[in-house]
Amino acid sequence: MGGRGFLLIATAVLVAGCGGGGGGGGATEPKQSQAGSPAKVTVELWHLSTTEPMKTIMAERAKEFMAKHPNVTIKATVLENEAYKSKITTLTQSGKAPDVFATWGGGVLKQQIDADLVKDLSADVAPILGGFTKASLAAYQFDGKTYGLPTDIGMVGFWYNKKLFAKAGIQQPPATWAELLDDVKKLKAAGTTPIALAGKEKWPGHYYWAYLAMRIGGVPALQQAATDKNFTTPDFVAAGQQLKALADLQPFQKGFLGAGYSTPDGQSASVSNGKAAMELMGQWAPAVQKSSGKGLGDDLGFFPFPAVDGGKGAVTDAFGGGGGLAVGADAPPEAVEFVKFFDEMANHSRAVEKGGVLPVLQGEESAVTDPNLKVVAESLAKATGFQLYLDQAYPPAVGAEVNDSVAQLIAGTKTPQQVAEAVTEVAKSE
Repeated sequence: MGGRGFLLIATAVLVAGCGGGGGGGGATEPKQSQAGSPAKVTVELWHLSTTEPMKTIMAERAKEFMAKHPNVTIKATVLENEAYKSKITTLTQSGKAPDVFATWGGGVLKQQIDADLVKDLSADVAPILGGFTKASLAAYQFDGKTYGLPTDIGMVGFWYNKKLFAKAGIQQPPATWAELLDDVKKLKAAGTTPIALAGKEKWPGHYYWAYLAMRIGGVPALQQAATDKNFTTPDFVAAGQQLKALADLQPFQKGFLGAGYSTPDGQSASVSNGKAAMELMGQWAPAVQKSSGKGLGDDLGFFPFPAVDGGKGAVTDAFGGGGGLAVGADAPPEAVEFVKFFDEMANHSRAVEKGGVLPVLQGEESAVTDPNLKVVAESLAKATGFQLYLDQAYPPAVGAEVNDSVAQLIAGTKTPQQVAEAVTEVAKSE
């Protein structure tokens, strides 16, 4: 989905239950226990925390929850981003959902809700909803009801190598798209690969098109397109034209069309190991860079996506999203309790302090210690508009077409007009 952090190497783990084995999955009847003791329950948990610190944090929270509930076994399946999207789609299309599962909210979650696969948490979480920030909750609420709780919130922006910028004679990050294109030329002239891109995974490329559409047309243009199902307006075509102008400069690393995001030779590692000057990525970028490469330390900086001259969108409009946890319709009550447990202030703030996630609870801001993440958090706090990742905000088929068509635009096999027409065609067929 838009990518979204908490990703890396595909893996699956089984967290052993404190107090012994469990019964069947959450959707099955729990086994009868001995008199006086709670019935044993297994909670299936699917998530994407494959990089540190969240990989360890998720396992720790599961163990802590099981220690408090000895009758519960949490069985965790941990998958890298693309594998997760594929497997969760296959499962939900079969009419099933895990007991607790990672979600980015938006149109994908809405489709799962409409298929009666997700539990309405409104009554269960009513006493604690007031503690969350409005921005973090928005993607999980529909028609006044709450179907998930946020675990992270953030925005996409450019993460860059200060040393490589200085080497190319760039004194400060670009404030406009024209300046960014000029900086790309300066970096190339200095013998530096300007931008790393995971062309194979497609979702990182859609960030460019979406942000350009936001800067040119404003957030309302993206919202209007979702209603009208029309992406052939001049603003969207212009976004494609500006992205083509970037691609024509050949700013990406060699072999980018076959590169992954978090692999040892992928987008994140290229920046982390000093082989590329920047990447456009979400708030999880520093954690993945540390996991996939050497890390840049104090040389890592962050700047918002630049303004486009003459555009209707403000540079303070943010594009991004977060992560959350939803509960399957047939899940046991313990699944809901685990989601609430994860978001308790004492628990969630520990994840914030370790740089795993950004604040979703009011009053957590002081727990952000990383200077770059502080910039992200401050940018979010000042955001004049917010747009969820397009491959989550729109229905799945539309989001997939955005990713595919933009990838073809970057590869030079589709024109800006063809991208707009292809996305419109799928949107109108939904």
